[in-house]
Amino acid sequence: MLRIHFTTEDLQRVRVARAPDPLWELMCSVCRVQTRQGPLAFGHWRRSAHQRLRADPKARDALAVLRALIPPAGYIPDFLTPAPAGPELGAGLETVRATPRAQVVRDLARLAATGAAGAAAYAVVAGRGGLGDVTGALTTYHDALLAPHWPQIRAAVAKDVALRARALLEGGTRELLTGLRPFATWAAPVLAVDYPVDRDLHLAGRGLLLVPSYFCWRRPTAFADPDLPPVLVYPVAKDPLALCRTHAEDGVVRLLGRTRAAVLTEAASTEARTTSEIAEAVGVSLPSASYQLGVLRDAGLLASHRSGKYVLHTATPLGLDLLAPRLDSPPSASPA
Repeated sequence: MLRIHFTTEDLQRVRVARAPDPLWELMCSVCRVQTRQGPLAFGHWRRSAHQRLRADPKARDALAVLRALIPPAGYIPDFLTPAPAGPELGAGLETVRATPRAQVVRDLARLAATGAAGAAAYAVVAGRGGLGDVTGALTTYHDALLAPHWPQIRAAVAKDVALRARALLEGGTRELLTGLRPFATWAAPVLAVDYPVDRDLHLAGRGLLLVPSYFCWRRPTAFADPDLPPVLVYPVAKDPLALCRTHAEDGVVRLLGRTRAAVLTEAASTEARTTSEIAEAVGVSLPSASYQLGVLRDAGLLASHRSGKYVLHTATPLGLDLLAPRLDSPPSASPA
């Protein structure tokens, strides 16, 4: 659990990034391409990424460099995601390239202490090109695997920003922070965030930048160094890709019926949804949505849990397999 402690001044300095941050999307997507996480949200992208990597040696080499620095889970060196410099990749890469050596050494030592491939990371950064090789790999990877999908990434983030803006206009900072459920709970003056390690972060008047991310998965992420400008990167809702919809409209609709298949697909499309959110998205009444969710839950295709006054629904692995059984290649098929 990450506990973020706010002062009155911090509440006045909460901001939301208006566009996806290229470097955070890069870091998170490198994690996603190394795993089978989120088969419905990322399966089609991951399959196309593996196909591109098989056909593009430069992209494959770039991913090999990045994998030495970015493990599929756990700590990622903070210098790879400097304070957001705007929506352009070039500005962020310049900041990475100019990282002081002392910070690079400190971050790589922290990476090695986690048991990740510390030696490989040191070798990459200590090579002839140094951070220039790293930023070159970031550029190649971005151009090959992210740039073709950037309109979809930008649209998903823009939709989330609109929701956060509406919450802020209607209820102020309190409503904005409360709206971060289910992965964060606001109980003034602390925002309790679902996080892989237990720590406290005192903002101390610096405020907090919320960064919506397409490739962030399940739980938010943040800088490990508490002295860096406070940032909380959180996952946005992701619509099922066209491949998933086509599959659902064929076999799953015949098996479950159109309404029930739509409810399951909606529950699988993001991290968690309330009954009313699913009812609104599918276009059915609240009682009808509740009934369909109950049937899916009894069949083991959907799981529900209470978070405060809300009941949140997510698809189970069985439900995801039913919607998208062949979205991902086995890990061994990855060329990297």
